[in-house]
Amino acid sequence: MTTQGMPSMDPRPTGLTIGTYDTYREAQRAVDYLSDEKFPVEHTTIVGNNLRQVEKITGRLTWGRALGAGVASGAWFGLFVGLLLGMFTQGNFLAALVTGVVLGAFFGMVFGGLSYAQSAGRRDFTSRTSVVATTYDVLCDFKFAEEARNHLAKLALKGEVHPLLPDHSTPQPVQDQASVQPPRD
Repeated sequence: MTTQGMPSMDPRPTGLTIGTYDTYREAQRAVDYLSDEKFPVEHTTIVGNNLRQVEKITGRLTWGRALGAGVASGAWFGLFVGLLLGMFTQGNFLAALVTGVVLGAFFGMVFGGLSYAQSAGRRDFTSRTSVVATTYDVLCDFKFAEEARNHLAKLALKGEVHPLLPDHSTPQPVQDQASVQPPRD
């Protein structure tokens, strides 16, 4: 349902592919270049293809690391609470600050230890998780696609980005798979 006068916020990408790039940074640079050339960039979309979740293991999780991380995060929270208390107290600002940090560190250590104990050795490592795409397509509304391609060709000639060459010579419109009707018998 759309509100009268409000644009639709349909997240499904549509339009013609005007460039395909290996990295998000290159796709972003392409759209930035279009903006620099006064192209109406509100008609473009960056689409990540073949999304993968990547979990980079950063190390072993031990009692020492679990308690240390708890102390550090608790101390930061305690510093925040201590600053707030110090601003609204008539007494010693420094005492409120130190008390907040010490109590925050103590409770952080306790909760970090409890959390590690509850895992019972099922996940004894630390990691960072991110979602990455294999390639990034820059799409453009049909009526602006040719102009956008001309601009991006100039950018490619400058050597600032390295677009991937398409497998086919005719541009294919991108549309949501749910809107494609299967053939009838």
